[in-house]
Amino acid sequence: MLKIRKIALDTEPENTAFLSRHCAAYRAEEFRALKKIEISAAQGREKRGILATLVIADDPAIVGREELGLGAQAFRRLGLPEGALVRIAQARPPKSLDAVRRKIAGEVMSPGEIDAIIADIATHRYSPMEIAAFLIASASFTTTGEMLATTRAMAKTGAQLKWDAPLVVDKHCIGGIPGNRTSMIVTPIVAAHGLQMPKTSSRAITSPSGTADTMEVLADVSLSIDRMREVVQHENACLVWGGHVNLSPADDVLITVERPLSIDTREQMVASILSKKLAAGSTHIVLDIPVGPTAKVRSQGEAIRLRKLMEFVAKEIGLVIDVVFTNGAQPVGRGIGPVLEARDIMAVLKNEPGAPADLKARSILLAGHVLDFDPALRGGAGRARAQALLHSGEALAAMERIIEAQGRTTGDLLPGALCADVIAPRTGCVTALDCFRIARIARLAGAPMDKGAGLDLFKKIGDHAEKGEPLYRIHSCFKSDFEFAKSMAMESAGVSLDDAPVRESLRK
Repeated sequence: MLKIRKIALDTEPENTAFLSRHCAAYRAEEFRALKKIEISAAQGREKRGILATLVIADDPAIVGREELGLGAQAFRRLGLPEGALVRIAQARPPKSLDAVRRKIAGEVMSPGEIDAIIADIATHRYSPMEIAAFLIASASFTTTGEMLATTRAMAKTGAQLKWDAPLVVDKHCIGGIPGNRTSMIVTPIVAAHGLQMPKTSSRAITSPSGTADTMEVLADVSLSIDRMREVVQHENACLVWGGHVNLSPADDVLITVERPLSIDTREQMVASILSKKLAAGSTHIVLDIPVGPTAKVRSQGEAIRLRKLMEFVAKEIGLVIDVVFTNGAQPVGRGIGPVLEARDIMAVLKNEPGAPADLKARSILLAGHVLDFDPALRGGAGRARAQALLHSGEALAAMERIIEAQGRTTGDLLPGALCADVIAPRTGCVTALDCFRIARIARLAGAPMDKGAGLDLFKKIGDHAEKGEPLYRIHSCFKSDFEFAKSMAMESAGVSLDDAPVRESLRK
């Protein structure tokens, strides 16, 4: 038996274990061939165990002869205190990998095989390489039956929320548009109306901010399921981080491999989104699909195909869905990054004269679609009701109550103090904004890790810019991030004037 020791190393998404080459209980060389071990609790009735990639350590300062070191992820997932006794053994490959091999060979997987694969992924029994094999094989072809089975399997691997209300609404955007933080306006509008909207949102992985990152500027988002229920019971809605309540955990694991490989199939997107909505206990969903030249969905044909896939799976799993196509040609609002986005959101809720008109209009549109699910409203009256709730201040009051119930964030969070303006090198009209490029510059600036980092947009498509006038401002909190963001903006700013891209136009 070995005593576990927490090693302060972040090896996300993998579980990593450290064994001394001179281990007193095991011969390290015996485990080097497969490099993967099974770790199990040596005492107690409760069976706890994880698979981990093994690293052999020669430095006794890292791990002692009678210890097993665990990286941060492995230690958290095993769930035992430091000093607890464990045993290790050569890990057997998950049996579900046989189904992945058949999928690679072109065969169709059964629902039972998909259940086993998703369960093994959710419990971290697959390495990133094995997950990549599954994703790439699925990307080559996926039947509607496999897509449906994957959605159901992903929904049942984690927590499954149930609500007393017969109508539990949600709104989701497929992403890809910087600043498109409409959920934080739609949710309080819906709460003020009286419908239940337990909104669980993600943190950013490759974008400058997720809804949870932006909401965290205002309130605590890491609520337990019980606390989340209390907030919804009293305020009709919440805005929390879905990862903390363990909804569809296999999806979170898959995403960590999908994003670096740029694997983003429509079938996997459907399974990802709808599995989380099903697990969250939603009954009615509005899905926002932005369509634009640099968005995730770039043509009307692609959007229609995705809508049909969503509608098919939603019907099969018992969800009512309303798919809305929106303009994805450019970022929404002015701010890109948590603090700057939160500023825009509160400006809209407070009905400030300078609030971003596009963020306000899109939020009212989507909130109207959500409210149209209410049988008490006449058909098509949802939009007018949403507008009235926003303009009257009832939505703002609902948001303030949600913030207080979740736990208001203390201290002033301000935009990053390191600033540089990207300026117009000539006079002209803004003809294009590259969502992907602008998001990357904002992320290099430090968003969302630094809440105050990001971009502040001053010009949108159709706006006139004079030579030397700022197009947007970069905000950073750290010098290195600031230099990275400026360098990328100098290379290509993501803005086109009269169809010519802006380059080499920076002013501190």
